[in-house]
Amino acid sequence: MTRSGLPVPDLEALTGIRSGKPSFYPEYRHSTERLRRVIHALDKISAALVRTVEGSEALVRAVVAAAADHLSAEWVVFGLVDGELPDAAPRHLVLGPGGVEVSDRSALPDHISGHVREVMDGRPSGEHLHTDGRRHVHVPVTLDGRVVGGFVAWTGPDREIDATDESVLRILAGQTAAALQNCALYQRGERLLRRSEQLYAQASKHADELAERNAQLQRTQEELFLVRRHQVLDEERHRIARELHDSVSQFVLSAGMQIELARSELNSPRLRGRLDTAKDLTRRAVEQLRSAIYALSDDEHHDKGLPALLERLSGVHMPSMTHRADRDLKVEVRIGGHPVELPAAADQSLFRIAGEALFNTAVHADAGQAVVRLTYRPDKLVLSVSDDGHGRPDEVRRCLRAATSCPSGEHRGLANMAARARELGGTLTLTKARLGGLQVQVSVPLPLGTAQPLGTAQPLETAQPLEPPETRCPA
Repeated sequence: MTRSGLPVPDLEALTGIRSGKPSFYPEYRHSTERLRRVIHALDKISAALVRTVEGSEALVRAVVAAAADHLSAEWVVFGLVDGELPDAAPRHLVLGPGGVEVSDRSALPDHISGHVREVMDGRPSGEHLHTDGRRHVHVPVTLDGRVVGGFVAWTGPDREIDATDESVLRILAGQTAAALQNCALYQRGERLLRRSEQLYAQASKHADELAERNAQLQRTQEELFLVRRHQVLDEERHRIARELHDSVSQFVLSAGMQIELARSELNSPRLRGRLDTAKDLTRRAVEQLRSAIYALSDDEHHDKGLPALLERLSGVHMPSMTHRADRDLKVEVRIGGHPVELPAAADQSLFRIAGEALFNTAVHADAGQAVVRLTYRPDKLVLSVSDDGHGRPDEVRRCLRAATSCPSGEHRGLANMAARARELGGTLTLTKARLGGLQVQVSVPLPLGTAQPLGTAQPLETAQPLEPPETRCPA
């Protein structure tokens, strides 16, 4: 005893032998051999139990092989109780002499087959202790306090099973139960992971399909909106065309008839000249109305852009030329470059400029040929109308400058062309055409910038003095 009252550990408690006996050395050798076998067995058990991720079959084979190796057993039986650890397989495993696996239960000896049935039925195997040594041991496999299986082993005549061997088997049995449960959880987790990956892939696919369908739906909605907008615009265009045809054009025609009647009753050459001018203006107004009515009523060419609008100028927008039957005006339209989409208001403004220029060519220039050119360049759009008539650029420029002060309004067509060009941020130039007559050209920068809003009236700038008002100019 020590001073504190605790017993002093003796040599037997530390080493398992007493130093005073004559059998000290044999016992030492036996203890050393037993310790070596225990360490070797624990090493084999550790190597077997780490095979959890390989599946329950590899784990069961490894632990049974470890038990057979530790005991040098002739027979080793491992079994699981029916209904316990349902994910584990195989449910039983038998190793015979030489470590050979016996899978056919009918080929097993009766006492071994009976132990297999007892283990799998969950029945106790009974006590296997003998005073003269042990050749047979049964160790239950427990989990959470219940028996889920068991190990049964038989050794040869030269190998007895001592308490150390039984302790090793109990350690192996306990760790095997935990390892099988962990293996089942791991395999279940792997299945859940694969299933979740499949579900995620399906969800991603569905999400992509929904995104595509949503994009299609959005495009369909946009198309429906455009169709509806076009429908509303078409209805409004047709309504305006009917109003122009049924009211404004009739009034203008009536005014022309009244002018013709008044002209026939007058003898004054000066007044007759004024009435001739008024008659020409009314005829021009009727033709412009007809052009506008046709443009508003033409569904086939609507929304096809400026090139399609200009193509129609070659045959349907020319005024009546009965007083010029000796010479027909041939109009050619040429498109160059890659067309770009412009706002509808810009298309209409450029269309009106070309129509006004062609009207002047047909009425005032005594031309037989006219060429309308529309050229798309990277930085600008160029629209020109050229003819082979007798128009002179300097005289037309003087008429353009005089347009703001002309009391009869005869030159408003030129002023309107210049105003429309400025509204688009471009310029209007009047030069000599290669055909020999006049060329009216409009240059508009691309893309369209923040010019003055379309439709905004602007006063004409007159940098040079106005020409005398009696100068005859195209309207």
